[in-house]
Amino acid sequence: MAKTKTTFFCQNCGTQHAQWIGQCGTCKQWNTIVEEVIQKEEKRTWKTPTDTNKRVAKPLKVEDIQLNPEERFATKNQELDAVLGGGLVKGAVILLGGEPGIGKSTLLLQIALKITQKVLYVSGEESQSQIKMRAERLQESKNSNCLILTETNTQRIFKNIEEVQPDVLVIDSIQTLHTDSIEASPGSISQIRETSAELIKFAKETATPVLLIGHINKEGHIAGPKILEHMVDVVLQFEGDRNHTYRILRSQKNRFGSTAELGIYEMLSDGLREVSNPSEILISKKDSDLSGTAIASTLEGIRPLMIEIQALVSTAVYGTPQRSTTGYNLKRLHMILAVLEKRAGFKLGAKDVFLNVTGGIHVDDPAIDLAVVAAILSSNQDMAINPNVCFAAEVGLAGEIRPVSKIDQRITEAEKLGYKTFVTSKYNKITNTNSNIKLLLVGKIEEAFATLFA
Repeated sequence: MAKTKTTFFCQNCGTQHAQWIGQCGTCKQWNTIVEEVIQKEEKRTWKTPTDTNKRVAKPLKVEDIQLNPEERFATKNQELDAVLGGGLVKGAVILLGGEPGIGKSTLLLQIALKITQKVLYVSGEESQSQIKMRAERLQESKNSNCLILTETNTQRIFKNIEEVQPDVLVIDSIQTLHTDSIEASPGSISQIRETSAELIKFAKETATPVLLIGHINKEGHIAGPKILEHMVDVVLQFEGDRNHTYRILRSQKNRFGSTAELGIYEMLSDGLREVSNPSEILISKKDSDLSGTAIASTLEGIRPLMIEIQALVSTAVYGTPQRSTTGYNLKRLHMILAVLEKRAGFKLGAKDVFLNVTGGIHVDDPAIDLAVVAAILSSNQDMAINPNVCFAAEVGLAGEIRPVSKIDQRITEAEKLGYKTFVTSKYNKITNTNSNIKLLLVGKIEEAFATLFA
């Protein structure tokens, strides 16, 4: 056995240091340097290649390279297939991260139970009986081709893999695994890096898709070395508020497809339900027209959504006016209120303003500015906006209504959902002139106010 030595890693960014220091020079975080023991010996990976006469790679011109389309198979989960770009690619390594309790294990177990191919679900966090209870709750355990293994040692996992020969491998989670190649505790920087390298080598040599669940740290990043996100092929982020039922699956990195797609799920007692039309769940149902509500057309990735903006404007009782937002940038609300007062003459400086985006989602799209203005003015005037009207435009500091991107997709989605009027900027270049929806083109806030509350 070779000599054992120790080294120092930053738990936040994974940078290796020769000695302990108080502050990491890379990420500038304090007290994140920990000492880890590394065993210098021949690494025992999942399998030793028997072919000693390996083909040597040769440089080729771009026009001489032959394209080999990726082999994919569907997961029977339309939202995940859309985010991945059409399904699982053979040999791809997919990393799924998210908050604790957000539904990562539920999502992958639900997919593992639905896939027709043989799946090996390896859990280092739950026992087989706990997973069976969850599978029965998901009502997908019958006629399933999914095998459950509770193990954390990679050498024993690979031994089971050679016996079972699965078509898909699921690991829950990468932070619980450890390998005999190094002497470090599970979850440490070196163990995560080493076990990930073994799984990636297995995936590439056997063309087996591997899905990894990754924990996140307090900053919201996937725990472990940053190189982990560079090593894998796809990085997915599962987002949502635990107090709401809706979850969003985003692609932060995808070597086999676009990162603009996203999937939307609803967390129910029997698992995650795919939401094919998110506009229906993001717009509240009400019996009568109420003031202070407006419908905005926004984009999540490349998918247009209709969301409801709610505003409440009331007289400040406690002297200092309050400004509060849920799902919207508070600083942008301050800017819009200043524009309304300076450019349009609305005296809102002595009033409380509360703003809410329904559904528990957070929206950064500037195209909802006009809907925010309409909701605020509707609440201030106590006049309801026609529920068949939706908005998509950005508000500038001069009070002008600015154009937004992908306006044709927004108009088409609004028409599909039954809206009769679409309010947007007159500076937009609209090519979809065959739509039956009525377009109201405005250039300033004053024009929008006169059009809506005439």
